[in-house]
Amino acid sequence: MSDKFSPITLPRLLILTLNEIRQNRFMGLPGSLFFIPKITDPFRIIRYGKELETPVGVAAGPHSQLAINIIAAWLCGARYIELKTIQTLDELEVSKPCIDMQDEGYNCEWSQELKVEQSFNEYLNAWIIIHILRKELGFEGPLGTLFNMSVGYNLEGILNENVQWFFDKMKDCSTELSAAKNSIRKIFPGIDELEISSCISDHITLSTMHGCPPDEIGKIGLYLIKEKKLHTTIKLNPTLLGSEQLRDLLNNKLGFSTEVPDLAFEHDLKYPDALIILDTLAKASEQNNLHFSVKLTNTLESRNNKQVFDEKEGMMYMSGRALHPISIRLARKLQNDLGGKLDISFSAGVDCFNLANVISCGFKPVTVCTDLLKPGGYGRLWQYLENLRKEFAEKEAETIDEFILKTAGFIGLSLSNAALHNLNNYADRVAENSNYKKTSLTDISIKTTRSLGYFDCIHAPCVDTCPTNQDIPSYMYHTANNNIAAAFETIFETNPFPSVTGMICDHLCQSKCTRINYDEALHIREIKRYVAENYTGKTMVDSINKNTRKAAIIGAGPAGLSCAWFLTKAGFDVDIYEQKNISGGMVSAAIPEFRLTNEAIERDIQRILAAGVKLHDNYAINEENFETIRLNHEVVFLAAGAQESIKMGIEGFGCKGVLDPLEFLYEVRDHK
Repeated sequence: MSDKFSPITLPRLLILTLNEIRQNRFMGLPGSLFFIPKITDPFRIIRYGKELETPVGVAAGPHSQLAINIIAAWLCGARYIELKTIQTLDELEVSKPCIDMQDEGYNCEWSQELKVEQSFNEYLNAWIIIHILRKELGFEGPLGTLFNMSVGYNLEGILNENVQWFFDKMKDCSTELSAAKNSIRKIFPGIDELEISSCISDHITLSTMHGCPPDEIGKIGLYLIKEKKLHTTIKLNPTLLGSEQLRDLLNNKLGFSTEVPDLAFEHDLKYPDALIILDTLAKASEQNNLHFSVKLTNTLESRNNKQVFDEKEGMMYMSGRALHPISIRLARKLQNDLGGKLDISFSAGVDCFNLANVISCGFKPVTVCTDLLKPGGYGRLWQYLENLRKEFAEKEAETIDEFILKTAGFIGLSLSNAALHNLNNYADRVAENSNYKKTSLTDISIKTTRSLGYFDCIHAPCVDTCPTNQDIPSYMYHTANNNIAAAFETIFETNPFPSVTGMICDHLCQSKCTRINYDEALHIREIKRYVAENYTGKTMVDSINKNTRKAAIIGAGPAGLSCAWFLTKAGFDVDIYEQKNISGGMVSAAIPEFRLTNEAIERDIQRILAAGVKLHDNYAINEENFETIRLNHEVVFLAAGAQESIKMGIEGFGCKGVLDPLEFLYEVRDHK
């Protein structure tokens, strides 16, 4: 076991990729979530003289480091790939865990986790495979994808040999590309028919470290423009908004307790200096016939008050939803001071619900990090593009420019003024949006409603809170002592679905874990999942004493299967009758795979059936068959489940956007 990345070779990666794609999936992502570009897509844009099929991409981060991640992002619609920032110091020890995405995001990592040469190889491999996948999937037209370099953190490091080598290879990888083609020709004979540019990227984003001096930022920018002839983007910090405005917005209006120290404002770039640098770099870019832009924003430096990160990490860096209103306000400040003429790409708390608003402000491309590091991963991009398509259709807009103008609602307004109008409106209302305000996710009290007797003061509150009253302390003990069999037997005593509940139980027990009194709750559900996945024994049937009684169960959902297990354990001969051809009920039908895998469901079902339960699926439950069942069994348990949603009969139930319960579950399953 290791916490280090282990890149795989191009031939092996290509074989894996083609095998997955030909089964209409990729690394757990179903083919239904793949983005299929159309020439008529209204949100195509031109960047650096090249067409992008979508204005959406992935921000530089842990998820844009390995080729396999870049491919997954691309398949789901990311077309502007901000590659993980590289720097000359490429053997730093990253403090782990280094990322926490429970709500808003925090991290304490800086560097790439690969050496510079390894990073280049990953980017080259992803570049080649994306070209192959366009052929494999039948996509037409130009590549429609850009790989954006990201570099840090000072000029001295950028001038070092390994970074200079990286620049050269990203601009011209002819030798490496030829060798790569030779290595995969037997796997993909059509490789020579593809037009794969040897220039992976001629544009770059400067990611300066918090506290980088203004003159250093200016020098690096001018070097990238004048010497390296790169289209250049400068990533700016949210502290440019100023301490008073930022803290009032973050701590007062939004209600976050995140503490941004004075030091963050003191050592970061000041607003007047930023205006001078932006003007200088814009002029230099124009003189060199290059494109200049800014990226909003970097993460927000704050004190490390989380128990997730190593206490030696004095600072952590905030991203996600709390950063969204701050960065929008900073964008408004810059655009109003610069007459709406600044080219801005945006990445701060973007999700499928605010993407259209961000696009209407004239920001493009828009990149995402925090939202994609949550459950669903790259699959969440599908809804970004679906929602964007709907917004364009509602405005009857056939291009992004037309969408910006129609959102502003003023005929005859220039494009830049329309975007500025939209930005001013959005900045006014975004901080009032409840989606960006802090709400408590956990109850830190371990008290329960159980009466406290004289002699039971050590009774574990987690057991009381568990709906099945599982003996949690016992299976924690057995797991800690690596006795997986004993841990599994303890869980299975009261819970015949350990694999399922190990993935989707809402684990109320953790909110009452006594460990909270010391630091944080044990990860009870995850430990249960670990036990279920690592138990290799058979279902415990030895202790079952058979009797002559017969029981029938109607429905093979969680209730029916659980009943079957406990009745079998009690000695009954059990038959389950299921009208459909799948078992698991709503667990199988409505819960998305990123929450609960089919393998986990099947593992639990097979354990129950292995105990001697007989399953009759595709069995029509009509009056005649039901009467036959009653005659042949002493007892019948009805577990028909949720066949229809119950209508609540309240005003607004049929309104647009209001879903009935089953419809809601099916849409969640489809990653909406």
